[in-house]
Amino acid sequence: MKYLSLFSGIGGFELGIQQAYENNLRRTQQELDKQDGNIKGGSGEPARVVCIGYSELDFEIKNGKKSKVWAKDIYKKHFNHKDYNDITKINAKELPDFDLFVGGFPCQAFSIAGKRGGFDDTRGTLFFDCARILKEKQPRNFILENVKGLLSHDNGRTFATIINTLTELGYCVEWQVLNAKNFGVPQNRERVFIVGHLGGIPERKVFPIGESNELCSNSNSPKRQGGSVRPDPALSEFASRWRETKNYLIKNRRQSGEIRRYDDVSETVSATYGTGGGNTPIVMPAIRRLTPLECERLMAYPDGWTEGLSDTQRYKTLGNGIVSNVVAEVVKRLIT
Repeated sequence: MKYLSLFSGIGGFELGIQQAYENNLRRTQQELDKQDGNIKGGSGEPARVVCIGYSELDFEIKNGKKSKVWAKDIYKKHFNHKDYNDITKINAKELPDFDLFVGGFPCQAFSIAGKRGGFDDTRGTLFFDCARILKEKQPRNFILENVKGLLSHDNGRTFATIINTLTELGYCVEWQVLNAKNFGVPQNRERVFIVGHLGGIPERKVFPIGESNELCSNSNSPKRQGGSVRPDPALSEFASRWRETKNYLIKNRRQSGEIRRYDDVSETVSATYGTGGGNTPIVMPAIRRLTPLECERLMAYPDGWTEGLSDTQRYKTLGNGIVSNVVAEVVKRLIT
């Protein structure tokens, strides 16, 4: 399986895809071993997953000023994939073929969203660049991720335009709001995942994941969805490592001084941690903020994943990241 990663950040999609394929290969090998009378190695060629390239900027422009984006430094420390840099400069015709498109695209304001212009309505936004690459390359599947607020932006018209665009490109589209706390990570982090299947409704859909979830598919009236899943035992290590770090209480400054037990779920890890004021929850009774290491664990990244940056930049890159465990579950349901 070959995939293209855009808006790649510090590599959360890559970690989740690797995890899904490793777990799937492990299960497949166990089945082969049983079929072969417990002979190690089994039969057949192991599946491989290859990233054909990624896109992440070195710099961003805010308030007319150019500032460095440190996420790419972290990505390059862990992965040696082809760098396509600025998505707006990618020539889709020159891309090699790939099977899966993934990306957590920014939720920019769509100036004419909701006018049902489909592909034309997305011009001028970074989502348009996702759409034009999908239109040209037609990969078998895509996975897009964004904040839950995308569903309600502009009274739902923005999301309706996105779905309209994707279906116009030939994809059957399904989506669901997933919370990291239901995937073995003790963090309350809700994100909407959008999955596309080229050419029609697949035999096995990805969503709903968990119980008591309502599937939203090709609808212009998205609904909030919840539920829980039974975490893979392999994922519980993240929760265990989190609980081992401390036995304190967490006081959330941003939510009227709410206090949570150390073994409860954390609030959403934010990109504004470390910027002062009430942006960082504090740990009691030591009266300290969450450390970057603790935030790495809350985001399901290996310890030290963001080392080498200042604490402020580590908080920012983690807060802008994606929880790999959730990605792994979505990908697992695509490939099994």
